[in-house]
Amino acid sequence: MAAITMEHLVKKYDDGFPAVNDISIDVADGEFLILVGPSGCGKSTLLRMVVGLEDITSGDLNINGVRVNDKQPRDRNLSMVFQNYALYPHLSVYENIAFPLRLSKGQFSEEEIDRKVREAADTLDLNEHLERKPANLSGGQRQRVAMGRAIVRDADAFLFDEPLSNLDAKLRGQMRTVIAQLQRRMGITSLYVTHDQTEAMTLGDRVAVLKRGQLQQIASPRELYEQPVNLFVAGFIGAPSMNFIPARVNGSVFHTPIGDIEVPERVQGKLTNAPEIVLLGLRPEHFEDAKFVDETKIPHGTVFDSEFTHTEWLGNQQYGYIHYQQDAAVQHKLNELAQELDADEMPAQVVVSLDASSRIRGGSTAKIWLDSRKMHVFNPETGENLTRDAEAGAELTREANEERKAEIERSRRHVGSAGSTERSDGAVTGNHMDGSTAAR
Repeated sequence: MAAITMEHLVKKYDDGFPAVNDISIDVADGEFLILVGPSGCGKSTLLRMVVGLEDITSGDLNINGVRVNDKQPRDRNLSMVFQNYALYPHLSVYENIAFPLRLSKGQFSEEEIDRKVREAADTLDLNEHLERKPANLSGGQRQRVAMGRAIVRDADAFLFDEPLSNLDAKLRGQMRTVIAQLQRRMGITSLYVTHDQTEAMTLGDRVAVLKRGQLQQIASPRELYEQPVNLFVAGFIGAPSMNFIPARVNGSVFHTPIGDIEVPERVQGKLTNAPEIVLLGLRPEHFEDAKFVDETKIPHGTVFDSEFTHTEWLGNQQYGYIHYQQDAAVQHKLNELAQELDADEMPAQVVVSLDASSRIRGGSTAKIWLDSRKMHVFNPETGENLTRDAEAGAELTREANEERKAEIERSRRHVGSAGSTERSDGAVTGNHMDGSTAAR
C-alpha cells in the first residue's frame, strides 16, 4: 500500500488555464479519498496527474515518500479503473483479468496467474463468468472485471475515474457496496473521482470538494454535511440541496420571505461583522410539520405558517415545496452559485422534509416548525459560513478516522476467521485474497 502526498500541484494547459490550481492533499496509507465536484472542476485531471497520464506543471507528487513527477505510469505501481471499463472484447473474462500479469513478461508462472485470477474472481463473484466475453456481460459485471484486473496487480493504490457513471441507479447502488466492501477488506489506498455526491458521502473516509481547479474543503462526509466551510460546499453536499434563504437581521430576529425566524443564541455572537443581508442555510430535514413535533422540541425552534405549492410523497418520506419572492440584493450571488453547481437556476423555493404520514398538500397553508439550532449563516458576497464551528468539524473527522481504522481491523479479522491460515512468516492467506493483499 501507499501514502500519497500532493504538494501544491498545478496543471496548466497551453492557453495558461489552470485546470488544477495549487492543490495540496495528504492521502493516508489505506485511506479511501473521494475527489468530488461539478463538471470541469479538475478532479479527473488531478487523478490523471497522480497516475501519470497528465504532466505536472508545478508542485510535487510523492508516493510513499518518493517523488514520482517524472516517473512513467507503469513505474508508479498504481491500478486504474476507468469509466468505460477498458476491457478487451476479444478476450474472455479470465484473460482480461490475467492481462496485466501476462504483460509482466515471465514474472508470474501460469500457476500463479491462475491462482490470482481465480482469487480475484472469487472476491468479485465472477467465477461463473470466467469463460464469457465482455459483450455478454451486464454493466455491473464488466465493471467488476475491470476491478479484478486492478486487484491482481498487487498495486500500491487503486484509482477510480467515475467508474459507476455508465450504470443505472440500481446497479450503481449495488456496485457502491461492492467497492466499499472490497476496499475495507483489502485496506488499500484508494482515490475515487465522481460528480455524484451520493457516492462521495457513502464511500469516502474523507471527501475533497473541488471548484474550478481549487480545493474548497477536505473532510469526512459528516463534517462536510454539518460544518461546510462555504456556500459552494453547503450547496453541493446533500440531496435535496440545502435551502438558501435571504434574511435581514433586526435584533434577535431574522426577517425572511417565509416568515420571521428567531436568531439562535449560538448565532448571535457571530453576526458582529455580518453584512446587512445574509443567507440562511437550512437543510430540508431541519423543518417539520408542527403537528408531528414533540412539545419539548418546540422551544428550540420557530413555528410559522407557510403555503405549499406542492408535495412529493415517496412512501417512507415526503417533501413539501414553499415558493417565495426572491430578494433582488442576493439574486446575482445565487445565480452565480447555480452556475458553479451545474444547475440552470437557484429557484426561490424552500424544500422541507415532512413526516410520511403528514396530510399537508399543495395549495394548503400549514404550521411548520424549524429547528433553528442547526441553521448556518453565510455572507452572500464572500460565501463564507459565518457560523461554522471548526473545532466541532475537526472532531467529526477525527471520529470518522477512528471508525475507519476499527472497521478495517474488523474486516481483516472477519477474513481471517473465514478459513484463513497464518503462514510462518506472519502473512495471511484466505479464500478471498492472496497473501500479499490479506497481510495488509
